[in-house]
Amino acid sequence: MPVCEQAATYDPSGPKELPRPVKYVEEWPSSRVRDTFVNYFIEKQGHVNWPSSPAVPVNDPTLLFANAGMNQYKPIFLGKADPKTAFAKLTRATNTQKCIRAGGKHNDLDDVGKDTYHHTFFEMLGNWSFGDYFKEEAIGMAWDLLTNVYGLAPDRLYATYFGGDESQGLQPDLEAKAIWLKYLPESRVMPFGCADNFWEMGDVGPCGPCTEIHYDRIGGRDAASLVNMDDPNCLEIWNVVFIQYNREEGGVLKSLPSKHVDTGMGFERLTSILQNKMSNYDTDVFMPIFKEIQRISGAAPYTGLLGKEDVGEKDMAYRVVADHIRTLSIAIADGAAPGSDGRNYVLRRVLRRAVRFGREKLGAKQGFFHKLVPCLIQQLGAVFPELVAKQTHITEIIADEEESFGRTLQKGIDQFGKVLAAAKQEGRTVISGPEAFLLWESYGFPNDLTELMAEENGFTLDNEGFAQAFAEAQEKSRAGGKKSGGVQLLFEAEATAWLQNNGVAITKDEEKYASGRPTLESTVTAIMSPSGFIKSTSDAEGPYGFFMDATTFYAESGGQVCDSGLITTPSGSMSVSDVKVAAAYVMHTGDVSGTVSVGDAAKCAVDYDRRDNIMPNHTMTHVLNYALRKVMGDGVDQKGSLVDEEKLRFDFSHNKGATTKQIAEIEAIVNEQIKSKLAVDKREVALDKAMTINGLRAVFGEVYPDPVRVVSVGPSIDDLLANPSDDKWKNYSIEFCGGTHLASTDFAEQFVILEESGIAKGIRRITGATREGAKAALARAADVLALVKSCDSLSGEALDKQLGVLKNVVDTEVLPVIQREEIRAAVTSQVKRVLDAQKEAAAAAKAQAIVDVQEKTAATKSAGAKYFVATLADGTDAGAMKEAAAVAFAEGIACTLLANCKGKEFVYCSVPPDVGIDVKGWLAASCGPLGGKGGGGKGGLAQGQGPNVDAVPDAVAAAEAFAKLAI
Repeated sequence: MPVCEQAATYDPSGPKELPRPVKYVEEWPSSRVRDTFVNYFIEKQGHVNWPSSPAVPVNDPTLLFANAGMNQYKPIFLGKADPKTAFAKLTRATNTQKCIRAGGKHNDLDDVGKDTYHHTFFEMLGNWSFGDYFKEEAIGMAWDLLTNVYGLAPDRLYATYFGGDESQGLQPDLEAKAIWLKYLPESRVMPFGCADNFWEMGDVGPCGPCTEIHYDRIGGRDAASLVNMDDPNCLEIWNVVFIQYNREEGGVLKSLPSKHVDTGMGFERLTSILQNKMSNYDTDVFMPIFKEIQRISGAAPYTGLLGKEDVGEKDMAYRVVADHIRTLSIAIADGAAPGSDGRNYVLRRVLRRAVRFGREKLGAKQGFFHKLVPCLIQQLGAVFPELVAKQTHITEIIADEEESFGRTLQKGIDQFGKVLAAAKQEGRTVISGPEAFLLWESYGFPNDLTELMAEENGFTLDNEGFAQAFAEAQEKSRAGGKKSGGVQLLFEAEATAWLQNNGVAITKDEEKYASGRPTLESTVTAIMSPSGFIKSTSDAEGPYGFFMDATTFYAESGGQVCDSGLITTPSGSMSVSDVKVAAAYVMHTGDVSGTVSVGDAAKCAVDYDRRDNIMPNHTMTHVLNYALRKVMGDGVDQKGSLVDEEKLRFDFSHNKGATTKQIAEIEAIVNEQIKSKLAVDKREVALDKAMTINGLRAVFGEVYPDPVRVVSVGPSIDDLLANPSDDKWKNYSIEFCGGTHLASTDFAEQFVILEESGIAKGIRRITGATREGAKAALARAADVLALVKSCDSLSGEALDKQLGVLKNVVDTEVLPVIQREEIRAAVTSQVKRVLDAQKEAAAAAKAQAIVDVQEKTAATKSAGAKYFVATLADGTDAGAMKEAAAVAFAEGIACTLLANCKGKEFVYCSVPPDVGIDVKGWLAASCGPLGGKGGGGKGGLAQGQGPNVDAVPDAVAAAEAFAKLAI
């Protein structure tokens, strides 16, 4: 227990770091803050609901983004719990409540990042009473925990109580006030109205008056005037709610049949106090995430600045990104996901806000946000194990959403800046509907984000004007004016019709399949802008879509991402980042430098290094499809795929997950085809002839062109067409595909499966890698396996620590599935070795303890004594001590036994009926020097423990002295 000292006087002209309010014997890492709370109430209440309840209840979409801790207990509060269940019999509970405040009544989203204490996700450490104890006990335990356990200085604490509301017929909570006056002077016990001290979750439901506990970080002053004033140095840390009413429809309050207690301690705030930090964000709850943000983004370190001092809002961005990755990960693990409506839309807003701040303020690159998930899980995985279990799911959802939004973010931000500048120049403070619609239509910039950025700059948004502009666009476009796939320009029917009507030739793109690394001389045939087709980039603002008579760029299709690269003309260039195809026209978009005009000669230069990493992933996706059918049956059908430079992802129909053996077989088939250096033939074939090839795979529901491109891994297409019905073709991968592929399978070098998982009912997903991605995963697996094998030379605490690290690595690192299972088995073997050694040591200690007590008992009887005190070998546990003491008990000899086990000194007292020693008193005397206390006892037996293992001689002497006086 920490030792309190009077706080030093605060000097406001001094350094930013506050004087330490409390002197501690031990430090307070955040994990200890949480564990101390829970253990305190386990001891006091005897029940724990741990680790938590969901932050976003998946079975009740109305209970969103609020203090979800009480949701699970509403049936108890309202008397609706099934009396046959153990749940209905609960009287007390303790938990950590996962709270999300990003929408609805409890919404802190817009404040996050601007100050040091608002969060969209935070933990509320709670203790609960269901019709058991009430105000006296709740306030008493709160005071005891804060002052006697956490060691907070009492003169820094302030309490509030409900001051009543005549309009609702609610009297002041004078009972709570009277209780507080036992601990605090009246000047620090203050009444407040409904807004602060009458807790309600929503318009209807359980509610009641509450008492809040506030802490003054500074001390040595009267801070009463700062309570409930949003002062960061005088902050609320605990809210004790007395749930005694139910708010019914129409606002009617009715008393509940039982009175309940629902408390919430701000975990992050308490941690900042105990760690002597002015900000929640300066604690070990957030600093590891900040370091990971810095590592990934390359931004300057976090310095904790606020407001105008935070030039460029760098530190605000750190706070936003760290807070929001916590919120997204927690919510997704509990069953939610960013989406287009309800709670999912709130999560989408949270994600977009984080990505925008990271990209705009920290200079982070596209795809940075999901890379923070492993660090977050390392922080919270032990407390919320569902995060560990769903790490891949969380990462994929965030990555996919981040990718779709990130493509157009920077351009949208740039365009918004131009819109804002124009509005300022014109002296207006409203972003017009057409301006907002242009951002949405041409840049994929969501209207809510435009509104948020407008608000941040002191502007408002004409939402009605946006809706009108949207409706007008719907009338113009049969496609409904919808943005397709996140493209930067609406490349749909209206655009292709213009190209056709103006005699623009379709794009010749067969050179995208050319071998080697060719460049191509071409001509710019059309330029598209948000305002329509133009003659030159100097005629209108971008973004621009370039059309040419020929191209070497591969346009996104068939699950394969598009090429990137450079298009150069005599007076300008485009750094190509997106390539789309429609009606045989290929549109290239990207950043433009200089001026480009229709008719300019253009040179196409694809980034072939990037394509060299895309092609093996695509070809091995085909081979994987073949291997899946061979191992798991012909019922496997392709349901989707994604191929980029880092990975391949293949979705397929199957009702059961692949076993480890099946994954090994699938992986082996793919690697065998790589080692066999099979030629990959690809050619356009008449559709009717192609359809006759035995074993050819086509995606169900896909409409294929005629002629269609066939990709065959192994057999030549000439051989296939010469004898299309041959059964042996079933032993190869033969598919329709318009993607870019290898010339030979050996270029893929290596293939590994990184994950096999279910993404929907009856739909599975395999993620794999080739070349460097595969090698890196295998190398990491080898390193981890070597670490596991190094455990052979470890024992004791060092072994336990290493195994704890390895278990986390196995669950979180990018490793091939097969090697992951091998490592997991090796870790399990090491754990078994530890357990076996512990069992063996415990058995030996037990046997020795019995022998030692037998000898002591015999010697004591021989000397005519009635008791003895003995220390047993280290590692003797409580069970062994009990059996050993029974030997003396049976002989009518009293004994006190002491033994060091797992870093604590255990004490066991045994007194037969005729000896005359008070067993509880004997235990208390023995435990005193050890810094512990007795645990009670009956039938002449009692046991206890203490942490001061160095005080064993004193404990032995105390035990001897007590027995001697008793007898």
